[in-house]
Amino acid sequence: MELAWYALLGVFFAAYLVLGGYDYGTGLMLARSGDPAARRGLLNAVGPFFLGNEVWLIAAVGILFGAFPILEGELLAGLYPAFAGAVTGVILVTAAVQLRSRPASRWARTAWDRVIVVGSALAALGWGAVLAGMLQGVPLNEEGRVEGIGHLFTPFALAAAVTMVALVAVHGAAFLALRLPVDEAGPVAALGRRLVPVALAAGVVTTVVALLSDRVRDAAQQPLAAIAMPVLLVVALLVAWVGFGRRSPGLAFTATSVTLALPVLLVGATLWPNALYSTIDPAASLTVADAAASGPTLRLLTWLTVPLLPALLGFQVMLWWVFRGRTGGRAPVYW
Repeated sequence: MELAWYALLGVFFAAYLVLGGYDYGTGLMLARSGDPAARRGLLNAVGPFFLGNEVWLIAAVGILFGAFPILEGELLAGLYPAFAGAVTGVILVTAAVQLRSRPASRWARTAWDRVIVVGSALAALGWGAVLAGMLQGVPLNEEGRVEGIGHLFTPFALAAAVTMVALVAVHGAAFLALRLPVDEAGPVAALGRRLVPVALAAGVVTTVVALLSDRVRDAAQQPLAAIAMPVLLVVALLVAWVGFGRRSPGLAFTATSVTLALPVLLVGATLWPNALYSTIDPAASLTVADAAASGPTLRLLTWLTVPLLPALLGFQVMLWWVFRGRTGGRAPVYW
């Protein structure tokens, strides 16, 4: 049962990165346009999905708190700066998107748009650092407590965070190429195609830094998974590049969605059976079984989740079906 809940946690967080990733990717795209009408159009494209996408983060956090309370405590303590940066970015984007249309002045709206860009970058950097922090391990002592936070600041964590920003930017471009009117989608698709080599370069650098890191090599309990996932990431980015070039935004968006789900799978598969690797004493590492709540608690959570999961999936499918297609200047938003 612990494995099922751990897999569900990974699915929910991966879904959040895929869905929230194009929110933040769209936010980063605001930096390329000085035209208020164009920026409004970008936000209109993501408007119907914006808050619904964040539900997946709330659900993932709920699973972490309920099903893995020990992991939650040590994860937040050991990677606090990364979590703080990510949550700050999420809050900034959420607030700025909903407040930007309230002031009448062009200057104020431009200022809020800049907040969206900064928040989007912070969110991507933070989540990239969180995944990197898990992959390189934390100083977990034999008492089950993480010592300090300085261990997070490594070249690998920095490279992974920058790579996440690049992946989010490409994903946002793919989403906008799928949603914007055809005449506006072309330039965005061209930008996405140019960003793919940047994401590839960032991914390669991150992989090389990981191979050179003793901490990452020691934490990798499943070396084959650690090798396979970066290869799949490169393949997915190349497919996205082809999709952008052939003006097939659906293919590009599917491929970039895979690139944002793969880092979560990489961490979970590479660390297994550990959930959190100890850089002080490998024997003190927190396994998935040790991190999970008791059997009765997991069974109770299962009964509570069974009716909620189809409702959440159904809502997401309905959302995409109702607001399918390109905006064409028509996108219902409340802000």
